[in-house]
Amino acid sequence: MTPSLVVLAAGMGSRYGGLKQIDPVGPSGETVLDYAVFDALRAGFGRVVFVIRRDFEQIFRERIGARYAGRIAVDYVFQSLDLLPPGFAVPPGRERPWGTGHAVWCARDALPGNFAVINADDFYGADAFAQLGRFLATARGPRFAMVGFRLANTLSEHGGVSRGVARVNAAGEMLSVEEVHGIVEAEVGPGRRYSGDEPVSLNCWGFTPALFAGLDRRFPEFLRAKADDLKAEFYLPAAVSAMVAAGEAVVDVRPTSGSWFGVTYREDKPRVQDAIGALVRAGHYPERLWD
Repeated sequence: MTPSLVVLAAGMGSRYGGLKQIDPVGPSGETVLDYAVFDALRAGFGRVVFVIRRDFEQIFRERIGARYAGRIAVDYVFQSLDLLPPGFAVPPGRERPWGTGHAVWCARDALPGNFAVINADDFYGADAFAQLGRFLATARGPRFAMVGFRLANTLSEHGGVSRGVARVNAAGEMLSVEEVHGIVEAEVGPGRRYSGDEPVSLNCWGFTPALFAGLDRRFPEFLRAKADDLKAEFYLPAAVSAMVAAGEAVVDVRPTSGSWFGVTYREDKPRVQDAIGALVRAGHYPERLWD
């Protein structure tokens, strides 16, 4: 069974100011997501599962999913506030999504085999998908992989970013990952809060179905502990980190030399367009991905 690519695409991009998953950044109108699917196909993935919201299902199918017809199998999973474990209900006043851990939990019935998880609005580069493809081809049981990007290469000059900062042992295995919000360039460098060399999670993971036993345990724990916090989110890196701490999983951190580009703020878009254009000119991608 070839691995599946799970794309977390339920966010509207509040800081960006629009549905950035369908915003063109390539020379022929390609989206960041187009490059992810293209790289995944080259790495041996056979299926893509989009986790989206029902309220923009039609436009997403027409403007995104239709691009891949005949190239890769496409499925859709819906993330909604009321999709919760038995015995739980949406707290009054809750409007914020439950987070990336919940998004993956919502896709559990659609994933009988090994799978990767990515964000829809991040450009990870071909090396990240090649590494995950090789890992997932043989992965078994509760051994997972995280592609680690260098923190200094993942910042935005237009404002703070959220990053899962990982601690790694000498064997290259993750000890923990902490979700840190509002990291700005001024905090990164010699003598500052971060050196810049820290490996960070950008939700570029390789999993076996063993992940879901851990999510099934930890999502109810989160809901019981955070019921009164209407902004709390169940983050995927935090859930995986808890599994590692409990001895339930091992995560190989795989550093990548490839490029990462993020579209956190609308002002980031020209920089991403320039970076992708340079990769096209260097021959890493064709001028038109889907010819």
